[in-house]
Amino acid sequence: MIRLAIADDHPVVREGLRHLISNSPDMQVVCEAVNSNEIAPMLKENQIDILLLDVSMPGGKFFDTLQRIRTRTPGVKVLVLSVHPEEDYALRTLKAGGCGYLTKDRSPEELVVAIRRIYQGGKYISASLAEHLLNEKIGGTTATPLERLSNREYEILCMLGSGKRPMEIAEELSISPKTVSAHRKHILQKLELKSTSELIRYALEHALAG
Repeated sequence: MIRLAIADDHPVVREGLRHLISNSPDMQVVCEAVNSNEIAPMLKENQIDILLLDVSMPGGKFFDTLQRIRTRTPGVKVLVLSVHPEEDYALRTLKAGGCGYLTKDRSPEELVVAIRRIYQGGKYISASLAEHLLNEKIGGTTATPLERLSNREYEILCMLGSGKRPMEIAEELSISPKTVSAHRKHILQKLELKSTSELIRYALEHALAG
């Protein structure tokens, strides 16, 4: 039996996942969390094989949350479910220790396939993204500007795109405004932009508002 936990703040999503998993005789939803702070205690109190984790959870930034999960409960495999495009988050998720990534518009059948593959020790991304990555490797394509950003820089870019001010970002990430400013400078350099307004426009054009 594959024992699963769900971490998503939307009741409709959790209900849909529970219903889907209940139709698979080899799977069981054991517990649920509605914010990032509930995840670690939940995983310690229950024997979980796979965590279905939403990217946009209240209570903490995604990559920080994923890192805590990998550090505190390394035996739990993480399959990330998200509305964000694969090309933006999937590779970062795998590099950060996740075992798979699916956008929420994928079919229920694909989710079941992903869960079983991860349970058996594999990784999972969609066939379309796998083909895209293969074509890039064969063609010798270099990293895109977005791929050159660190996870922290990527998060700050998304937060700036959503209209948050540097002071708000510093408070939310528990870092100093000076550190936010330094990250902003590096983002501008890597994306070859000249101002914060251009940076915000870039984030909106690439649907990166967090």
